Amino acid sequence: MSRRALITGITGQDGSYLAELLLDQGYEVIGLHRRSSTPTFERISHLGTSITLEPADLLDEASMIRVLRKYQPSEVYNLAAQSFVQTSFNQPVLTGEVTALGVTRLLDAILLTDPSIRFYQASSSEMFGKVVEVPQREQTPFYPRSPYGVAKLYGHWMTVNYRESYGLHASSGILFNHESPRRGLEFVTRKITFSVAAIKLGLQEKVKLGNLDAQRDWGFAGDYVKAMWLMLRQDQPDDFVVATGETHSVRELCQVAFGHAGLNWEDHVEVDEVYFRPAEVDLLIGDPAKATKSLGWEPEVGFQELITMMVDSDMAALEASTAS
Repeated sequence: MSRRALITGITGQDGSYLAELLLDQGYEVIGLHRRSSTPTFERISHLGTSITLEPADLLDEASMIRVLRKYQPSEVYNLAAQSFVQTSFNQPVLTGEVTALGVTRLLDAILLTDPSIRFYQASSSEMFGKVVEVPQREQTPFYPRSPYGVAKLYGHWMTVNYRESYGLHASSGILFNHESPRRGLEFVTRKITFSVAAIKLGLQEKVKLGNLDAQRDWGFAGDYVKAMWLMLRQDQPDDFVVATGETHSVRELCQVAFGHAGLNWEDHVEVDEVYFRPAEVDLLIGDPAKATKSLGWEPEVGFQELITMMVDSDMAALEASTAS
Protein backbone atom coordinates (compact mmCIF):
# COMPACT_ATOMS: atom_id res chain seq x y z
CA MET A 1 0.00 0.00 0.00
CA SER A 2 1.45 3.36 -1.04
CA ARG A 3 1.92 6.15 1.44
CA ARG A 4 -0.32 9.18 1.06
CA ALA A 5 0.88 12.77 1.49
CA LEU A 6 -1.04 16.01 1.47
CA ILE A 7 0.66 19.22 0.30
CA THR A 8 -0.74 22.69 0.89
CA GLY A 9 0.67 25.23 -1.55
CA ILE A 10 1.24 22.54 -4.19
CA THR A 11 0.89 25.10 -7.00
CA GLY A 12 3.95 27.02 -5.75
CA GLN A 13 7.62 26.49 -6.48
CA ASP A 14 8.32 24.22 -3.51
CA GLY A 15 5.04 22.36 -3.84
CA SER A 16 5.77 21.34 -7.41
CA TYR A 17 9.27 20.04 -6.60
CA LEU A 18 8.03 18.24 -3.48
CA ALA A 19 5.22 16.60 -5.43
CA GLU A 20 7.76 15.28 -7.95
CA LEU A 21 9.96 13.91 -5.16
CA LEU A 22 7.09 12.19 -3.35
CA LEU A 23 5.77 10.64 -6.55
CA ASP A 24 9.25 9.27 -7.23
CA GLN A 25 9.19 7.77 -3.73
CA GLY A 26 5.93 5.96 -4.46
CA TYR A 27 3.53 8.27 -2.63
CA GLU A 28 -0.03 9.08 -3.54
CA VAL A 29 -0.03 12.90 -3.57
CA ILE A 30 -2.99 15.10 -2.68
CA GLY A 31 -2.56 18.81 -3.37
CA LEU A 32 -4.67 21.55 -1.82
CA HIS A 33 -5.45 24.67 -3.81
CA ARG A 34 -7.60 27.73 -3.29
CA ARG A 35 -10.53 28.20 -5.64
CA SER A 36 -9.73 30.98 -8.09
CA SER A 37 -11.29 32.43 -11.23
CA THR A 38 -7.83 32.25 -12.80
CA PRO A 39 -6.20 28.80 -12.51
CA THR A 40 -2.54 28.83 -11.40
CA PHE A 41 -1.50 25.28 -12.17
CA GLU A 42 1.38 25.95 -14.59
CA ARG A 43 4.05 24.67 -12.16
CA ILE A 44 2.32 21.31 -11.76
CA SER A 45 0.65 20.91 -15.18
CA HIS A 46 3.33 18.41 -16.23
CA LEU A 47 2.26 16.10 -13.39
CA GLY A 48 -1.18 15.64 -14.98
CA THR A 49 -3.37 13.00 -13.35
CA SER A 50 -0.55 11.59 -11.22
CA ILE A 51 -1.66 13.93 -8.41
CA THR A 52 -5.09 14.66 -6.95
CA LEU A 53 -6.10 18.29 -6.50
CA GLU A 54 -8.59 19.25 -3.82
CA PRO A 55 -10.01 22.74 -3.12
CA ALA A 56 -9.47 23.96 0.45
CA ASP A 57 -8.20 27.05 2.24
CA LEU A 58 -6.01 27.76 5.27
CA LEU A 59 -8.53 30.45 6.23
CA ASP A 60 -11.21 27.76 6.65
CA GLU A 61 -10.47 25.08 9.25
CA ALA A 62 -13.60 23.10 8.33
CA SER A 63 -12.22 22.61 4.81
CA MET A 64 -8.98 21.28 6.30
CA ILE A 65 -10.85 18.79 8.49
CA ARG A 66 -12.97 17.67 5.51
CA VAL A 67 -9.92 16.95 3.34
CA LEU A 68 -8.03 15.16 6.13
CA ARG A 69 -11.02 12.91 6.81
CA LYS A 70 -11.56 12.22 3.11
CA TYR A 71 -7.99 11.26 2.21
CA GLN A 72 -6.49 10.18 5.57
CA PRO A 73 -2.89 11.13 4.69
CA SER A 74 0.04 9.85 6.72
CA GLU A 75 2.04 13.05 6.08
CA VAL A 76 1.07 16.72 5.68
CA TYR A 77 3.45 19.34 4.27
CA ASN A 78 2.33 22.91 4.90
CA LEU A 79 3.93 25.04 2.17
CA ALA A 80 1.03 27.45 1.68
CA ALA A 81 1.55 31.07 2.71
CA GLN A 82 1.40 34.67 1.63
CA SER A 83 5.11 34.36 0.95
CA PHE A 84 6.24 37.66 -0.56
CA VAL A 85 7.98 39.86 2.01
CA GLN A 86 7.29 43.18 0.25
CA THR A 87 3.56 42.40 0.02
CA SER A 88 3.43 41.63 3.73
CA PHE A 89 4.11 45.30 4.54
CA ASN A 90 1.09 46.32 2.46
CA GLN A 91 -1.13 43.45 3.59
CA PRO A 92 -0.02 42.60 7.14
CA VAL A 93 -3.40 41.32 8.35
CA LEU A 94 -3.90 38.98 5.39
CA THR A 95 -0.33 37.75 5.81
CA GLY A 96 -1.06 37.00 9.47
CA GLU A 97 -4.33 35.21 8.69
CA VAL A 98 -2.75 32.88 6.14
CA THR A 99 0.91 32.54 7.12
CA ALA A 100 0.41 32.55 10.92
CA LEU A 101 -3.13 31.54 11.89
CA GLY A 102 -3.38 29.22 8.90
CA VAL A 103 -0.75 27.00 10.54
CA THR A 104 -2.80 26.83 13.73
CA ARG A 105 -5.95 25.89 11.84
CA LEU A 106 -4.11 23.07 10.06
CA LEU A 107 -2.42 21.78 13.22
CA ASP A 108 -5.76 21.88 15.02
CA ALA A 109 -7.42 20.00 12.16
CA ILE A 110 -4.74 17.30 12.39
CA LEU A 111 -5.17 17.05 16.16
CA LEU A 112 -8.94 16.64 15.75
CA THR A 113 -8.83 14.10 12.91
CA ASP A 114 -5.66 12.01 13.25
CA PRO A 115 -2.82 12.95 15.65
CA SER A 116 -0.60 10.23 14.13
CA ILE A 117 -0.15 12.33 10.96
CA ARG A 118 3.42 13.56 10.49
CA PHE A 119 3.49 17.32 9.86
CA TYR A 120 6.03 19.57 8.17
CA GLN A 121 5.92 23.36 8.61
CA ALA A 122 7.76 25.61 6.18
CA SER A 123 9.51 28.07 8.48
CA SER A 124 11.77 30.79 7.10
CA SER A 125 15.14 32.44 7.56
CA GLU A 126 13.20 35.74 7.59
CA MET A 127 12.41 34.87 11.22
CA PHE A 128 16.05 35.73 12.04
CA GLY A 129 15.67 39.16 10.41
CA LYS A 130 18.00 41.56 12.22
CA VAL A 131 20.48 38.82 12.94
CA VAL A 132 22.18 38.60 16.32
CA GLU A 133 24.81 36.07 15.22
CA VAL A 134 26.42 34.86 12.00
CA PRO A 135 25.81 32.25 10.74
CA GLN A 136 22.29 31.51 11.94
CA ARG A 137 21.55 28.11 13.46
CA GLU A 138 18.61 26.48 15.23
CA GLN A 139 19.46 28.14 18.57
CA THR A 140 19.94 31.65 17.13
CA PRO A 141 17.45 34.14 18.66
CA PHE A 142 14.79 35.38 16.26
CA TYR A 143 14.28 39.06 15.37
CA PRO A 144 11.86 39.27 12.40
CA ARG A 145 11.86 42.51 10.41
CA SER A 146 8.70 42.17 8.34
CA PRO A 147 5.06 41.14 8.87
CA TYR A 148 5.94 38.03 6.87
CA GLY A 149 8.79 37.17 9.23
CA VAL A 150 6.57 37.77 12.26
CA ALA A 151 3.82 35.57 10.80
CA LYS A 152 6.29 32.78 10.00
CA LEU A 153 7.62 32.99 13.56
CA TYR A 154 4.10 32.57 14.95
CA GLY A 155 3.60 29.47 12.77
CA HIS A 156 6.98 28.13 13.81
CA TRP A 157 6.34 28.44 17.52
CA MET A 158 2.82 27.07 17.15
CA THR A 159 4.32 23.98 15.50
CA VAL A 160 6.70 23.60 18.45
CA ASN A 161 3.79 24.11 20.85
CA TYR A 162 1.61 21.41 19.27
CA ARG A 163 4.60 19.05 19.22
CA GLU A 164 5.34 19.57 22.91
CA SER A 165 1.75 19.88 24.14
CA TYR A 166 0.09 17.09 22.17
CA GLY A 167 2.95 14.85 21.06
CA LEU A 168 2.44 15.49 17.34
CA HIS A 169 5.25 14.47 14.99
CA ALA A 170 5.57 18.09 13.86
CA SER A 171 8.83 19.43 12.42
CA SER A 172 9.84 22.83 11.07
CA GLY A 173 12.35 23.44 8.33
CA ILE A 174 13.94 26.88 8.75
CA LEU A 175 14.65 27.28 5.07
CA PHE A 176 16.96 29.95 3.77
CA ASN A 177 16.34 31.46 0.33
CA HIS A 178 15.82 28.79 -2.27
CA GLU A 179 15.21 29.49 -5.92
CA SER A 180 14.59 27.77 -9.26
CA PRO A 181 13.25 28.43 -12.74
CA ARG A 182 9.80 28.01 -11.14
CA ARG A 183 10.28 30.96 -8.78
CA GLY A 184 7.69 33.74 -9.07
CA LEU A 185 8.66 36.86 -11.02
CA GLU A 186 8.13 39.06 -7.94
CA PHE A 187 11.18 37.54 -6.23
CA VAL A 188 14.49 39.30 -6.89
CA THR A 189 16.35 36.25 -8.23
CA ARG A 190 13.76 35.47 -10.91
CA LYS A 191 13.17 39.16 -11.60
CA ILE A 192 16.86 39.47 -12.43
CA THR A 193 17.19 36.28 -14.51
CA PHE A 194 14.02 37.03 -16.47
CA SER A 195 15.21 40.60 -17.10
CA VAL A 196 18.58 39.30 -18.30
CA ALA A 197 16.80 37.12 -20.85
CA ALA A 198 14.50 39.94 -21.94
CA ILE A 199 17.41 42.41 -22.29
CA LYS A 200 19.49 39.87 -24.21
CA LEU A 201 16.59 39.36 -26.65
CA GLY A 202 16.05 43.11 -27.03
CA LEU A 203 12.67 43.11 -25.25
CA GLN A 204 13.71 45.61 -22.56
CA GLU A 205 16.62 47.88 -21.68
CA LYS A 206 16.75 48.18 -17.88
CA VAL A 207 15.72 46.48 -14.67
CA LYS A 208 15.01 48.38 -11.44
CA LEU A 209 16.18 46.82 -8.18
CA GLY A 210 16.39 47.72 -4.49
CA ASN A 211 19.28 47.15 -2.10
CA LEU A 212 22.18 45.65 -4.08
CA ASP A 213 24.19 45.10 -0.89
CA ALA A 214 21.63 42.78 0.72
CA GLN A 215 23.21 39.35 1.21
CA ARG A 216 21.37 36.04 1.15
CA ASP A 217 22.08 32.34 1.41
CA TRP A 218 20.63 31.10 -1.91
CA GLY A 219 20.09 27.42 -2.72
CA PHE A 220 18.12 25.31 -5.19
CA ALA A 221 14.49 24.53 -4.30
CA GLY A 222 14.80 21.03 -5.73
CA ASP A 223 17.48 20.26 -3.12
CA TYR A 224 15.54 21.82 -0.25
CA VAL A 225 12.36 19.78 -0.65
CA LYS A 226 14.40 16.64 -0.06
CA ALA A 227 15.25 18.00 3.41
CA MET A 228 11.52 18.41 4.11
CA TRP A 229 10.89 14.77 3.26
CA LEU A 230 13.88 13.58 5.31
CA MET A 231 12.56 15.42 8.39
CA LEU A 232 9.41 13.29 8.36
CA ARG A 233 11.53 10.14 8.09
CA GLN A 234 13.05 10.74 11.54
CA ASP A 235 11.90 8.88 14.65
CA GLN A 236 11.63 12.16 16.57
CA PRO A 237 10.36 15.48 15.22
CA ASP A 238 12.67 18.49 15.40
CA ASP A 239 13.58 21.82 13.78
CA PHE A 240 16.32 22.13 11.19
CA VAL A 241 18.07 25.00 9.42
CA VAL A 242 18.27 24.21 5.70
CA ALA A 243 20.86 26.34 3.91
CA THR A 244 24.03 26.26 1.82
CA GLY A 245 26.23 28.00 4.39
CA GLU A 246 27.34 30.52 1.74
CA THR A 247 26.21 34.10 1.26
CA HIS A 248 26.05 36.24 -1.86
CA SER A 249 24.91 39.81 -2.50
CA VAL A 250 22.26 40.94 -4.96
CA ARG A 251 25.09 42.71 -6.79
CA GLU A 252 26.96 39.41 -7.16
CA LEU A 253 23.78 37.77 -8.40
CA CYS A 254 23.55 40.46 -11.09
CA GLN A 255 27.18 39.90 -12.07
CA VAL A 256 26.65 36.15 -12.52
CA ALA A 257 23.30 36.43 -14.33
CA PHE A 258 24.22 39.21 -16.75
CA GLY A 259 27.71 37.80 -17.25
CA HIS A 260 26.26 34.43 -18.28
CA ALA A 261 24.43 36.23 -21.11
CA GLY A 262 27.51 38.21 -22.12
CA LEU A 263 26.16 41.48 -20.72
CA ASN A 264 27.58 44.09 -18.35
CA TRP A 265 25.13 44.36 -15.47
CA GLU A 266 26.03 47.98 -14.71
CA ASP A 267 24.68 49.02 -18.11
CA HIS A 268 21.21 47.70 -17.32
CA VAL A 269 20.57 47.84 -13.55
CA GLU A 270 19.01 50.89 -11.91
CA VAL A 271 18.55 51.23 -8.14
CA ASP A 272 15.07 52.43 -7.20
CA GLU A 273 14.18 53.17 -3.57
CA VAL A 274 10.64 51.93 -4.25
CA TYR A 275 12.08 48.42 -3.89
CA PHE A 276 13.77 49.04 -0.53
CA ARG A 277 12.03 47.42 2.44
CA PRO A 278 10.81 49.64 5.32
CA ALA A 279 13.04 47.51 7.56
CA GLU A 280 15.87 45.80 5.70
CA VAL A 281 17.39 42.41 6.42
CA ASP A 282 21.02 42.84 5.46
CA LEU A 283 22.73 39.50 5.98
CA LEU A 284 21.30 36.00 6.14
CA ILE A 285 23.56 32.93 6.12
CA GLY A 286 22.56 29.59 7.57
CA ASP A 287 24.52 26.85 9.29
CA PRO A 288 23.13 23.51 7.99
CA ALA A 289 25.39 21.37 10.21
CA LYS A 290 22.49 19.81 12.14
CA ALA A 291 20.61 18.89 8.95
CA THR A 292 23.79 17.42 7.49
CA LYS A 293 24.50 15.34 10.60
CA SER A 294 20.98 14.23 11.51
CA LEU A 295 19.32 14.01 8.09
CA GLY A 296 22.31 13.25 5.90
CA TRP A 297 21.26 16.22 3.76
CA GLU A 298 23.58 18.41 1.69
CA PRO A 299 22.83 20.87 -1.12
CA GLU A 300 23.87 19.62 -4.55
CA VAL A 301 23.39 22.70 -6.77
CA GLY A 302 25.79 25.62 -6.20
CA PHE A 303 25.07 29.35 -6.51
CA GLN A 304 26.54 29.90 -9.98
CA GLU A 305 24.90 26.75 -11.36
CA LEU A 306 21.55 27.83 -9.90
CA ILE A 307 21.62 31.34 -11.38
CA THR A 308 22.81 30.22 -14.81
CA MET A 309 20.14 27.48 -14.81
CA MET A 310 17.50 30.16 -14.21
CA VAL A 311 18.87 32.46 -16.93
CA ASP A 312 18.94 29.59 -19.44
CA SER A 313 15.37 28.61 -18.55
CA ASP A 314 14.07 32.17 -18.93
CA MET A 315 15.97 32.60 -22.19
CA ALA A 316 14.47 29.41 -23.62
CA ALA A 317 10.94 30.33 -22.50
CA LEU A 318 11.13 33.87 -23.91
CA GLU A 319 12.63 32.69 -27.19
CA ALA A 320 9.82 30.17 -27.53
CA SER A 321 7.11 32.74 -26.72
CA THR A 322 8.49 35.36 -29.14
CA ALA A 323 8.88 32.76 -31.92
CA SER A 324 5.28 31.59 -31.67
